[in-house]
Formats: sequence, C-alpha cells, structure tokens
Amino acid sequence: MDWFTDHLWQTWLGVAMLLGVAELFSLDLILLMLAVGGVVGMVLAIAGLPFVLQALAAAAASVAMLTFVRPKWVSRLHSGPDLKHGPAALIGTTGFAIDEVSARGGLVKVSGETWTARPYDEHEVIPAGAKVEIYEIRGATAFVAQVAELES
Repeated sequence: MDWFTDHLWQTWLGVAMLLGVAELFSLDLILLMLAVGGVVGMVLAIAGLPFVLQALAAAAASVAMLTFVRPKWVSRLHSGPDLKHGPAALIGTTGFAIDEVSARGGLVKVSGETWTARPYDEHEVIPAGAKVEIYEIRGATAFVAQVAELES
C-alpha cells in the first residue's frame, strides 16, 4: 500500500492508460471519458494535492466529460454525409436527350442509363441531342430541363 501512496501519479497514469486501452475494445467513448478523469487525477498528484482531492477532481472531470463532451462526439461520429442512392442520386446530374422530349414523353441518357423523360415545364419541348439536367424523378420518369449552352 505504501507503493501506491508513494507513486500516486504513476497509479493514476496506469489507470488512465488501462481505461484508454479498454476503450479501444468497447468503442463507446465512455471509458475514454473516464481516462481523462484519470489524467486529471495524475496532474493533481504531481502537484502534490491530497488523494481525496485527486479522486474528487478525477470523478468530477469524468462526469463533466460524460455529460458535456461525449454526447457531441457521439452525435458527430454517428452522423455522416447524406448519402443519396438509387434514382435520388441522379437529381442534379446532366445528360442528353436521345430523342425529342415533350409532354408526351421522350428518352434521355444520364450516367450511362436511358430514362423515359418529360420536361419539367410541361410546355417546353427539348430537341434531340440537347443537354438536359434532371430536376425530379417520379417512378421511372425523369423530369428534365434543357441546359443552356454557349455556341462557339
């Protein structure tokens, strides 16, 4: 027991390191927050404060980390970029009209796929070969608008 009282800062460091390594297996960020408390206890042990203050400060730091830091880190880790897949991923992409696209229908080629298409503005007629942008997809029909191009 005398060794622990003589080497308190090493004990706190060992506890923090064990908690840090255990966090690698749990990946829940709880043990990491407790490890930060161990580091606080180590700093206070190096400063020569009594063990009771070291333990109280380590507990307070751990609770503070669990309360204020962990929720933000968890939400950041669990949120990612909005991944669009399927037809929704095509919205905003450009392609070209295979044949004339009017209110009665037509065909466009976008990202190597052929889609039945209608103009987004039902009064518009898009000629064959025109560059188009997909604004919306309903079912298997892409609603497109002609993209203005500069003539050279």
